[in-house]
Amino acid sequence: MPRLLRKIFTAGCLAALATISPSLTLADMPVTYKDEGRALFHLSVPDFWTARAGGARSVTPPGSDEARLVNRVIGLTPVSEKGIWMGFISPHGVSTYEQSLEYLRGVGPFLVKNAEVQERKQIHVGGRPAARLTGSGSRDGKSVNFTAVVVDLPRDRVAISVVVMEAGVNPDLVSDVNSVFESFRAVK
Repeated sequence: MPRLLRKIFTAGCLAALATISPSLTLADMPVTYKDEGRALFHLSVPDFWTARAGGARSVTPPGSDEARLVNRVIGLTPVSEKGIWMGFISPHGVSTYEQSLEYLRGVGPFLVKNAEVQERKQIHVGGRPAARLTGSGSRDGKSVNFTAVVVDLPRDRVAISVVVMEAGVNPDLVSDVNSVFESFRAVK
């Protein structure tokens, strides 16, 4: 290919990529949380994160003989880095902030050992009233920080999210977590 045609072709390809690439950066994957066939909320998973869903199951907390039912959990993790996990659930029979705290006390030991809550704050997520707990503890022998968010959903339901991250996690991953919360929308 003659040099002039090669320059025109290259410039044209670069111009085409420049017009395409902004839309590629907005290519997050939409996820809908459903329970018994009814959509409860939507969120977007950032590019280069993995979403996994687990169905209902019984779990027995450490030091207890009483099994408790755990609803579907959507878990999010980055593809190429470790040290951060984000999960969403909408448990049956949990419709208030107080019930959500009790639920978190039951599942908390599976997520964070020796958890100490350091801050409680009323916030909004996706335009809905919410509450956030932050704190620290340990997981797999490593120091971690955690954030638990309870979002009030329509029709006497809540969405509970827990984020667990090791100290020193890549700040870009924290931005990704914030973008997931920014994308959260309740189904009315």
